[in-house]
Parts: sequence; C-alpha cells; structure tokens
Amino acid sequence: MADALRDRIRLTGLKATGFHGVFDHERRDGQEFTVDLVLHTDLRPAAAADDLTLTAHYGELAEQVCAIIAGDPVNLIETLAERIASHVLEAFPVIDAVDVTVHKPHAPITVPFGDVEILIHRERA
Repeated sequence: MADALRDRIRLTGLKATGFHGVFDHERRDGQEFTVDLVLHTDLRPAAAADDLTLTAHYGELAEQVCAIIAGDPVNLIETLAERIASHVLEAFPVIDAVDVTVHKPHAPITVPFGDVEILIHRERA
C-alpha cells in the first residue's frame, strides 16, 4: 500500500527516565526522554472485525516503549530510536512501518535550546 494511503496509529508524549548519553553525569543522574510513535498499517481488518488482535494494542506498546527508555543505557539517542523501532516491528506483526521520534529536551548543550529530537522511519524487511 502506498505510504500516503496507509492508516496510522499515533502515540505521542511517552515519557520515562533513562540513563542514556555519552557523559558520566547522564549515565549517573538520568533524565527524562519523550518518545512519539507513528505506526503504519491497514486498520480495515481490525475495524471490520472490531478485534484488538488485528491491530496494535497501544496500551501495551506504551508500557513496552517506556520500559525500553528506562532499560539498558546507550550512548546515542539514535541507538535508542533503533531499539524502539526494532521492538515495534518484532512485537506487532500487523505494523508495516514505524516512525520513532526520541526527544532529549535536557541534552547537555551549553546554549539555550528547546529540544533535541531524532526521527527515524523503519519498514518491515
């Protein structure tokens, strides 16, 4: 299905404390990370059958993503985004592709800024 025609499930603002970063204080003290997801799939079968098993259970997914954020630390938020995208595609076979945005609003930057975010798009192979 062409991307422009694909249905989407969007989860925004998933927050958890993680210990990701290249600096010792980031690994020691942790900080809040926020994740947004866009799941690309065909929602017609789930809607026609009114069946949760034919779509992504976004409540369970939200808990899983927060556990990944709070889990094993990585140096780069790029790596965290990849970890989340891989999980979505492995755990939810009905999802054809996923967009993952990882926000790091408290990144160690020495000038005023609003946010740092990484956005990746991954499709099922």
